[in-house]
Amino acid sequence: MRLVGENVEVGVYKTREAQRLADEQELDLVEISPKAIPPVCKIIDYKKFLYEQKKRDKVLKSKATKVIVKEIRFGPNTDEHDYEFKKKHAIKFLEEGAKLKAYVFFKGRSIIYKDQGQILLLKLAQELEELGKVEQMPKLEGKRMIMFIAPKKK
Repeated sequence: MRLVGENVEVGVYKTREAQRLADEQELDLVEISPKAIPPVCKIIDYKKFLYEQKKRDKVLKSKATKVIVKEIRFGPNTDEHDYEFKKKHAIKFLEEGAKLKAYVFFKGRSIIYKDQGQILLLKLAQELEELGKVEQMPKLEGKRMIMFIAPKKK
């Protein structure tokens, strides 16, 4: 096997010899690349290696951005005042960097006003054009017409 690492002369060793070197240093012999010919091993403190790897993963995970989805619900016959009020909330959500899920909920026979719901969502998309871009155009799913808007990068 090929042996690499600190305080070891890099080279090809027999397994017993590599294990003896690891035992002398009171460290572990860890196989890094088993598919290589010959396999690559390293003499390290395995517990310390696992600890540092967990620490690295934790830092990477904390830096990853979490996508927040905020919802706004309209009815097919939403009044102008209610629409403006909900639009203000939508603006706030997009400025905070959250995705927006705007939908029109059709109750009972109000499903006959599908076109009004679509017009309402398209109007919202047009008015929020400078803050976000439409990821999914209005689409009817069951009793809901859903549209997604993602915030624009600054």
